[in-house]
Amino acid sequence: MKVKRCSQNPLIVPADVKPSRSGFKVDGVFNCGVTEYNGEVILLCRVAESVICDREDEVKIPVVVKKDDQDVLDIMMYRKKECPELDFSDSRSIKTKDSKKSRVVNLTSLSHLRVARSADGVHFKIEEFPSILPTAEEESWGMEDPRITKIEEVYYINYTSVTANGAATSLISTTDFRTYRRHGIIFAPENKDVTIFPEKIGGQYVAFNRPVPGGIGNPEMWIAKSPDLIHWGEQKHFCGLSDADEDRWDNGRIGGGAVPFRTEKGWVKIYHAADKNDRYCLGAFLLDADDPSKVLSKTAEPILQPETDYEMNGFFGNVVFTCGCLLKEDTVMIYYGAADDKICRVDIRLEDIFHAMK
Repeated sequence: MKVKRCSQNPLIVPADVKPSRSGFKVDGVFNCGVTEYNGEVILLCRVAESVICDREDEVKIPVVVKKDDQDVLDIMMYRKKECPELDFSDSRSIKTKDSKKSRVVNLTSLSHLRVARSADGVHFKIEEFPSILPTAEEESWGMEDPRITKIEEVYYINYTSVTANGAATSLISTTDFRTYRRHGIIFAPENKDVTIFPEKIGGQYVAFNRPVPGGIGNPEMWIAKSPDLIHWGEQKHFCGLSDADEDRWDNGRIGGGAVPFRTEKGWVKIYHAADKNDRYCLGAFLLDADDPSKVLSKTAEPILQPETDYEMNGFFGNVVFTCGCLLKEDTVMIYYGAADDKICRVDIRLEDIFHAMK
């Protein structure tokens, strides 16, 4: 498939982002929600920050806690030599060394959401300060991977809200990307990679979600309905893993990707999947316009896979991961996180996506 990576890639890198406070460093700016507002392209970026630590044996962990009825930042500290039961090898988290089932005890960074704006969709100015900060109740471990769905004149932002209780999905709305209204958790842990359709279908709102079973089952895509965007039910399994072929690009996990968009052939859904080596790529579904649980066709091979240096190397390499795209005439402009630390853009002709489907 012919894809056109933006010549300005990466569009936003950690050095472009001012840390939210003294003593913090920006580890990554990536996995952005995408929309248009007032003639500009808006990216709602996930900004991951960690605490600067000069001692190799120490790891400092930022978390949000409630103190005197206020949300405040707390810094936890681990000394590696004093914690032989913990595994510090993953740059993203600290885990137990249980040989049967390791458990995440902390994330190494704390993510918030920050707006970037562009008149041309290429040159972005990211705001100096966080747009939405995590709260102790819902996001004590951070806010991750926002998606933006415009429904009439309201922009709904769903994102992964992480606490010690797990990764849930929460909802926020705005009309101006200046003030925000919180609606709380809409999918309980562990459920993320939610994408909400931009209009009612059959009189109800529809969303993809990705529960992660702890026993029976796999991390796979489900589809759900709601009368009000808050209460979700009528859950139906949508798509599973390609277990029949160990070498497939999508045999590890599969999830939400970008918000679906309508075409004359039906809904197009750009999604992400990883293989069993955690190499993330993008694919696409074509879904029935009146019943998006019906798959009309899908791409057999990735429409985008990590190939460039900025996609293969970074905070967590071999990753292309999208939370949003824009359809402009005959071109799909996909904004994506590369290697979990930078934001890029790729343009693909819609007809080429259709041609790659089977």
